Amino acid sequence: MYLLDTDTLTHLYAGNIKVAERFRTVGDPDTGTTIVTKAEMLRGRIDYILKATTGTELLRAQNLFSETEALLSQILVVPFNQAAAEQFEQLVALRNLRKIGRADLLIASITLANQAILVTRNIRHFRQFPGLRIENWVD
Repeated sequence: MYLLDTDTLTHLYAGNIKVAERFRTVGDPDTGTTIVTKAEMLRGRIDYILKATTGTELLRAQNLFSETEALLSQILVVPFNQAAAEQFEQLVALRNLRKIGRADLLIASITLANQAILVTRNIRHFRQFPGLRIENWVD
């Protein structure tokens, strides 16, 4: 199982040829993303709607929100389950992870619980998680 982080999923949706090709050829039907990444992407689109200052911006923001919803509906979105919740509690207890953002902690928990590979450009943050397998499809 491969789970795409927000940065990589954004590259996929933007048409990054390298990411799109890897996504097509990975050969794993369980390639998708986490519920956390879905929430981050939709939150960004909602913020854009709320910050629009003109009618044109508002329509563009609504269109981007709808496109993002449609794209997210086409891929596997892995939610939290009991194993991910337990993994989260174990990671929170590690003192050396204090400077990690909450979203990254949640994404790592789901990825580890599903014995998946996280696909991200954010190697610096995610390599701090013990046992987390990481790939970068962008660079």
